[in-house]
Amino acid sequence: MTTGDITITHADRVLFPDDGITKGELADYYAAMAEVMLPHLKGRPLTLWRYPRGIGEKGFVQQDFARSIPGWMARAEVAKEGGTVVHPVVDRPDALVWLANQDCVTVHAWLSRQGREPDRLVFDLDPSGGDFAVVRATARACADVLEDLGLATYVQTTGSRGLHVVVPLRADADYDTVRGFAREVAEVVAADDPAHRTVEMRKDKRGDRVYIDVMRNAYAQTAVAPYAVRARRGAPVATPLDRAELDDAGLRPDGFTIRDLPARLAEREDPWAGIQRHARSLSRPQQRLRALRG
Repeated sequence: MTTGDITITHADRVLFPDDGITKGELADYYAAMAEVMLPHLKGRPLTLWRYPRGIGEKGFVQQDFARSIPGWMARAEVAKEGGTVVHPVVDRPDALVWLANQDCVTVHAWLSRQGREPDRLVFDLDPSGGDFAVVRATARACADVLEDLGLATYVQTTGSRGLHVVVPLRADADYDTVRGFAREVAEVVAADDPAHRTVEMRKDKRGDRVYIDVMRNAYAQTAVAPYAVRARRGAPVATPLDRAELDDAGLRPDGFTIRDLPARLAEREDPWAGIQRHARSLSRPQQRLRALRG
């Protein structure tokens, strides 16, 4: 089987046993999504979640591809203690299909492009209970605070259990500054409704509250890429939303799947199209946040 210029090996291998979804279907999905995914991936070091035997068996996470990336594919060599790590970078459609041919189900991306400071800030809203309405309300509250501070906000389902609230930045602040700002915002949002929201890292102290997690904003941490498939029954997809969709009582974090995303995008534009055009500096929002906190 050939998708684009990439020959898919073992295309009939079933990767999602409960749904009968094959490796070939996964590759076709990523080929179809390449145009809309590439703006969110270009220049970013990637981490891959690979499942050579399908999601019914344990997969593994891979960052270092020093020995296996084809010569035509972009890469990001990142320093680590005692050496370097060579991450794959998707700058063209065939690269995304090549990842699928490596049995990569889920793509996670850095919040910065290679050699730059972070240009995205992420709030990962992680539910402790089963009431997703509380997660939706927390996302709205988080977005409201950020917009009051002068920042643009975007929301996506994670394809797993929660939601991400994402802020495009101008990449003029380092990781420590960005994470510190995110932590302070999270504290403001949690304090507004402490019965339903928390910044408590320990699970045994959260109760049924939504955990507002900002730890993905550290150097070399990653977040699930927009439109990436998750290794879960039904092949759910991390899906960018229109803000108004947060008001939909039927919204689920895993409600969009590999089989219905192409139709969704045929009916509407990517809600995150042009996200970086709305990137802003943190300087003034930091001042406003300090004033807000007294």
